[in-house]
This record gives sequence, structure tokens and C-alpha cells, in this order.
Amino acid sequence: MRKFGFCLLFAAGFSLSPAYAGQWYTGSLVSPSGTTQKGILNVEPYSSYTQPLGRFGPHGQTLSATHPMQRMFTNSTLWKYGISQDFSIQLHTIVNYGWKHDEGHSHGPQAGDMPVDLIYRLVRPDPAHYIPAFNLFVGMIFPTGNYTKLGSSQDGLGSGAYVFRFALTEQSTYTLPGHHELRLRVWNWFRRAVTSAKLTDMTSYGTTNGFRGSGQPGMSGQTGFSLEYGVNQKWVLAMDLARDWANGSTLRGHDQNGAYIHKTGASATDWQIAPAIEYNWNPHWGIIVGSPFYFAGHNKNIQASPQFAINAMF
Repeated sequence: MRKFGFCLLFAAGFSLSPAYAGQWYTGSLVSPSGTTQKGILNVEPYSSYTQPLGRFGPHGQTLSATHPMQRMFTNSTLWKYGISQDFSIQLHTIVNYGWKHDEGHSHGPQAGDMPVDLIYRLVRPDPAHYIPAFNLFVGMIFPTGNYTKLGSSQDGLGSGAYVFRFALTEQSTYTLPGHHELRLRVWNWFRRAVTSAKLTDMTSYGTTNGFRGSGQPGMSGQTGFSLEYGVNQKWVLAMDLARDWANGSTLRGHDQNGAYIHKTGASATDWQIAPAIEYNWNPHWGIIVGSPFYFAGHNKNIQASPQFAINAMF
């Protein structure tokens, strides 16, 4: 991914030079950021609305959206604190409110599972010698969301399982002619469940009343890169390109008639591009507005998800 970005720049006739330190950023919509400064609390709340547009079939064909459509409002907030120059801790809180025709609404805002990550900067950046920053994320997704004995299928946002996850990220910044900054990020996430969820009645795994058994989410991950181009110190154009993949969840147990069930859901992938615009009032406050768009994949919904986020440092 990184080599591809460099090839595009040189093909356009750009001569890269070390980064200019005065550029302000919020960060792109999808890419994970690295460590923050020691003693600094970085808070970034996202608000989004998700609207289905269609779906990708098992062979990648584009199909009409499944009815009734699932719609959702989401507030997703990143909380990051710098423990030392090269070490940070990050929490991610998620609250959703969903509805679907004929299936009702959520019983109020519902909390999702909560990822907690430790972030260690393996390599400090050296723009003068074109050395990027490398960061290692190691964390766990805690099963804080509702997943079993649900009053409505709209309340099931959790998996009920502890999920280990890690990522390796790269970030580098370069100055283009005219003193326009270009920041490149490359990342790779991997997630794997380390426990199973005990399931009863209606659950987030699609079971109904009378079911007794267990479930476990499949392995999943994401790979991508982002570009952020500084129009001037305050305005930035951002773009993410990412591929998501997920193995199907495993379900075991007995339904209300006593029949044994053991099945694994279909795997899924998607490709998304997420253009956005950033505006920064100063180095500590900024806003980003944009939306991911899904243009390829299989066994996944095609959806628009317009969103905005405020990035603040204290």
C-alpha cells in the first residue's frame, strides 16, 4: 500500500521533502491514529447515520437492499490518554439507536461492546531522513453490549465474547511543492474471539425464544491506507481506502423444539472509500465531515454512513 502511494506521487511529478510542522489535522474517518503526547487526553466523538442502499451477493454481484431495512444512529467516541512519550491507552465507547420496519425500535440508546487498546510507538518518526512512525496496538474488545435474552432484536449490539485484537500502523508526512502537507497512514487490524457467549432465547446471533446454546464471532480484520492533503493550515482533504473481511459466526445449541443446531455463517468482505473534509480551528480543536462508500465485496450490505466528528485535545 505504501509503495503504491509513493508511485502515484512521483508519477504526478512531485518532489517530496520533509514535513512542515505547522499543519493541523483531525485525522481521517477510518484510519487509526498513533500515540498521543504525554499527559494529553484526546477525545473524538463521532456521530453517524446508517442507511442501507443494497447488498453484495455471495459472488460479488450487486443486489437490492433486503427489506425491511435496518437503519441506525450511532455515537462512537474515542478516548485516548498519553501515559508517556511512546505509550498511550485508548478506550472506544459506542452507543447505537436502531430501528427496522415491522421489528420496532431499540429500547432506548444501546451500548455496544467496548474496545480497550494499549498503543506503543515502536519507531519514532524522523522526517528529515524519511523515517515514518510505527505503532503497535494490542487490546481486547469487552462484551459490554446486550446480546442475550433480548426484548427486541434491535437491542442486540454485543457479541457476548471477549475478542483479542492487534494492529500495526504506519504514519509519515511529506511536504509537496507550495508547502502543502501530505500525511500517509497505513494499517492492518486483526481480531479473534478468545471466549464464547452463552446464549438464551432471542440473541444478537439471530436465535429466537426457546434457544439454549453458545455462539462465537468469527475472525475479522481490516487493511487500508489514508491520505490527508493540507490545502492550508486549517483545511485538509482526507481519503481512506480500506478492505474489511470477516469469517462467519459459529452457533451451537438447541432450539425450542429440542433440535440440535450447529452452523457457521458465511464469510464476508467489502472494499470502502471514505472521502472527508477537515477543518481545524487550532492545533487542539478540529472537525471532520464525510462518508464511507462501499464499492465491492461479497455477503455484505451496501450502505451510506454520513458522519462527522470533533477532535479535541486537553
